[in-house]
Amino acid sequence: MSSSVRNLSPNALWNFFADLNAVPRASKKEEKVIRFMMDFGTSLGLETKNDPVGNVIISKPATSGMENKKTVVLQSHLDMVHQKNNDTLFDFDTQGIKMYVDGDWVKAEGTTLGADNGIGVATIMAILASKDIPHPALEALFTIDEETGMTGAMGLQAGWLTGEILLNLDTEEDDEIDIGCAGGLDVTATKNYTPESIESQNLEALKISVKGLQGGHSGIDIHLGRGNANKMLTRLLYGLEKSDVRLSEFEGGSLRNAIPRESMAIITFPSGKKEEVSQILQQQKSDILKEYVSLEKNLSIYWEETSCPTFVMSVDQQISTINALYAAHNGVFRMSPDIKDLVEASNNVAKVEVKNGLVKILCLTRSSVESSKKDVAQSLKATFESGGFEVVFSGDYPGWNPNVNSPILDVLTTQYEKMFGQKAHVVACHAGLECGILGRNYPHMDMISYGPTIKGAHSPDERVKISSVEKFWAFTLEILKNIPEKV
Repeated sequence: MSSSVRNLSPNALWNFFADLNAVPRASKKEEKVIRFMMDFGTSLGLETKNDPVGNVIISKPATSGMENKKTVVLQSHLDMVHQKNNDTLFDFDTQGIKMYVDGDWVKAEGTTLGADNGIGVATIMAILASKDIPHPALEALFTIDEETGMTGAMGLQAGWLTGEILLNLDTEEDDEIDIGCAGGLDVTATKNYTPESIESQNLEALKISVKGLQGGHSGIDIHLGRGNANKMLTRLLYGLEKSDVRLSEFEGGSLRNAIPRESMAIITFPSGKKEEVSQILQQQKSDILKEYVSLEKNLSIYWEETSCPTFVMSVDQQISTINALYAAHNGVFRMSPDIKDLVEASNNVAKVEVKNGLVKILCLTRSSVESSKKDVAQSLKATFESGGFEVVFSGDYPGWNPNVNSPILDVLTTQYEKMFGQKAHVVACHAGLECGILGRNYPHMDMISYGPTIKGAHSPDERVKISSVEKFWAFTLEILKNIPEKV
């Protein structure tokens, strides 16, 4: 369990990761982890500050002989995505993550692991606590709420940092160096409906479930074509529109930045039509399973009898809702014409709720190009408005424009090739990194992002590669030794 993680190397890093994972740290619920980090900095006798939005900044002077090097900002976010398997009993508000070692991987028991971005946080903690690691003057920036709004990065005002270089430790392939990322926009579609009371004596009801999908990160994994439970369930419901089926409830997905793994709906239909409804569902199920047989090996689609609900949607509202949801774009919208294999724009139909007179659909639109981000969002707006929805845009944050002439990029690429005998892949990613946002108030700061290999982020399959963490740690220490001198 977690004790075996504490025996891994580099030992200080893994022990700080275990300490961090004992602290609940959901996005927008970071009070405990903020206090934990403030106590940590204070216990080391280092200058420790908490800015007005909740970010924690810990400063450490340069080690002997490194005083003339440029000041470096080491940056990671404190919050983590809280996701669990449906059959896992776990309270994220009170319990620490239960970890275990599986070969060359650290995993969690039925929940997200928090390696995103906990490994970055633990790395910075180990450097701050060290007494023998050479480094220039450091400012450790621990931001809040990266996963559900980037509000920590957005709220960091000018003047809190003096560093000239920022190392963001939040990417997930150890052979990549990131110099750009996508921006994002939350698209929320809502509408009210008047529930219709029904007489249940002549009706039957089914609960339809879609489960077992991989899910994953709605930026990093969006190009993989993984199933979206909300879209699959909508497809099933659309196929039933001519069978006197009425929708009572629809609930699927959770966080905007997680590809939905599970979705559920409750429907009614006239007594005697169960065989017809089941045949239609069976045919659609067969089609979907065939389409995803090589990709979603644990996909499960099933239906079961349930007690008849009291209320359903009206026929017109049901049709307009399902049609709009079925038409809403999900997945890759456009590939970059300039950077090979980079997703330029995408959308994740992340969460759907239909219940008690309210329909609410949450999407996260991403793009590395502001105009195409707007294009995707407007496309969704037009789609949902045609179904009678009110559409609101919120949480807009910018992308990070690549700078191929970055001096710190030269340091990282040179050191990587020296250490590992091959060139690193210099890339831009489709995930949202905080660099673009931080750059608005610190436009002259030279920024770069890198990290260890993490798979399955934002899902209970999240895992981090142990040997990759060793590589990442050694690389980070070498970077700190080779920071350029002040001009």
